Amino acid sequence: MKVKLLSLVALLTLTLASGAETAEKPKAAPAPSGKPVRSAESLDRKARSIAKMKEEDVPTTPDWPVLPDSTTAKVRTTKEVAERAVAVCFTALKAEGADQDTIEGLVQRYKAKKFFTPTEWEFIDNNAQTNDEKNKYLWHYEELAVLMWALGFVDELDRADRPCDVRKTVSYLSNRTIEKFIADARLRPIGEILDEADLTYRYNGACEDAKRHGAKAPGGLDRGVVRERHAILSWLIGQP
Repeated sequence: MKVKLLSLVALLTLTLASGAETAEKPKAAPAPSGKPVRSAESLDRKARSIAKMKEEDVPTTPDWPVLPDSTTAKVRTTKEVAERAVAVCFTALKAEGADQDTIEGLVQRYKAKKFFTPTEWEFIDNNAQTNDEKNKYLWHYEELAVLMWALGFVDELDRADRPCDVRKTVSYLSNRTIEKFIADARLRPIGEILDEADLTYRYNGACEDAKRHGAKAPGGLDRGVVRERHAILSWLIGQP
């Protein structure tokens, strides 16, 4: 994944305003106890995902389980999702090569230290990153794209067959404090998030099966994009 770092740094450092409030970092929700309930809603969602995959020539299997439905899934708050968006944006920016002073300035401006997981904060606060760490967090732009969709800044997600438009994705944070960012967001109903989570879960299974057999990702999917979307969508609905 390659983007123009200088333009992103300018976009954030020249246009993001100060005045963010301190907030607790989002905590991973525990997995639902036992197996997800095979409700009519979850079974219908699974069937729609499988039908779409068949149209796209992406293999799947009816044996893969259902996800929670809208009555049992974790429902994140707008504030939680917005704070996660800030965290993944800043980790990706640093992974791409933004200098430490720039990152520290952004964190201070947003008072965002508590937005990060402990592992993310170790990366943010450390100048000696490994290439593996950088590669891992650079992919956070794909998580950010999903979060911007979940927050209503993006009308719909493109198919997971190519990396997101990073500059456009980051731009929704520009000219906004954290308070303004939260106020402007319109968190999608849990049903819409579950639709995307179910489809992406099954895409990810298909991609992993192909990888195990030494084959390329099916249906033109981008394995890295699918992987990152699956991870953040799982967080959005409280799955491990």
